[in-house]
Amino acid sequence: MSIKSFHPPQRILMGPGPSDVSPRVLEALSRPTIGHLDPVFVSLMDEMKVLLKYAFQTGNELTMPVSAPGSAGMETCFVNLVEPGDKVIVCQNGVFGARMKENVERCGGIAVMVQDDWGRAVDPQKLEDALKANPDTRVVAFVHAETSTGAQSDAQTLVAIAHKYHCLTIVDAITSLGGTPLKVDEWNIDAVYSGTQKCLSCTPGLSPVSFSAQAQEKIKNRKTKVQSWFMDLNLVMGYWGGATKRAYHHTAPINALYGLHEALVILQEEGLQNAWARHQKNHLALRAGMEAMGLKFVVPEHERLPQLNAISVPEGVDEAAVRTILLSDYNLEIGAGLGAMAGKVWRIGLMGHASNPRNVRLCLGALDDVLGRLNAPIHHGVAVDAANQQLVD
Repeated sequence: MSIKSFHPPQRILMGPGPSDVSPRVLEALSRPTIGHLDPVFVSLMDEMKVLLKYAFQTGNELTMPVSAPGSAGMETCFVNLVEPGDKVIVCQNGVFGARMKENVERCGGIAVMVQDDWGRAVDPQKLEDALKANPDTRVVAFVHAETSTGAQSDAQTLVAIAHKYHCLTIVDAITSLGGTPLKVDEWNIDAVYSGTQKCLSCTPGLSPVSFSAQAQEKIKNRKTKVQSWFMDLNLVMGYWGGATKRAYHHTAPINALYGLHEALVILQEEGLQNAWARHQKNHLALRAGMEAMGLKFVVPEHERLPQLNAISVPEGVDEAAVRTILLSDYNLEIGAGLGAMAGKVWRIGLMGHASNPRNVRLCLGALDDVLGRLNAPIHHGVAVDAANQQLVD
């Protein structure tokens, strides 16, 4: 057997994640590995907590990256805040609300589902009605930016309703962190989790989380042990806590944390508001081109994520064939639909490092070409000009 070193092709990642990784982050990943209790590494950990607090717009002391992907950040929130018998209202408007339900049940909790149409934001009135009908609810969980559909819910309003009924909140911000306004303290979010591979443009494998003082109080005063040893924040904070002396909990993914640190430095340099504005500007250019072609967005404009665009596949078009040709001829990756939207939509990401005018033009031009080859019922040769007009404006 003679297996050789792996050298991946250079792709342009415009799917639902991972997004293109900044060259600065790739360089940071290659730096020399040091010990996870080395004083220099501990200093980097402290800086990373400061940078994450900025990204989340919070002063929460319990703000850190979980040493695993975004799904583990989700599980960290649920296993620490949900105990057996706790009633949790889960708002579902896409794939990832179902995963929240699964987490509640695995913690021994009782999940009460509030359902909304896929491609729409969570309806605040439905949440309030469910809380009135279930006054013993302890936690409300919802997805801020639903990656499966491109819909964005009004997190501030949903959290305010939950608190009105004395509930803690768990918020999925996997796709929103760094790409669209997310204000943990101003909105009084209790627990929030995200991922590194979306708008932060880092490699997958880490999950930033943040917990309010109220959430920390709940964690410290649980009646039962957290069901996961690895994710028990009472233990993890011995390593990520603010004290100078750090207790060994696990061997942190050192080089991956170098990459996240660099990604957060890049975000700090650009400025959060500027990053949000950039994602919106490039979305508007993409929208102009898509609409000029005659393609339609799934999500109504006022509920739409700028960084994740769900586009309806034209009638008679094989959506998988389009994605295959884009990958083979343009090295361009866009995403397929999930769940109820499988085969019906493309998911086009404009996240982090990949959210730039060049990629907007490339995606529109490539789609125009491929759909033309497949005789799709669209307007040809107008998309890039429409995007350019929007970019100039």
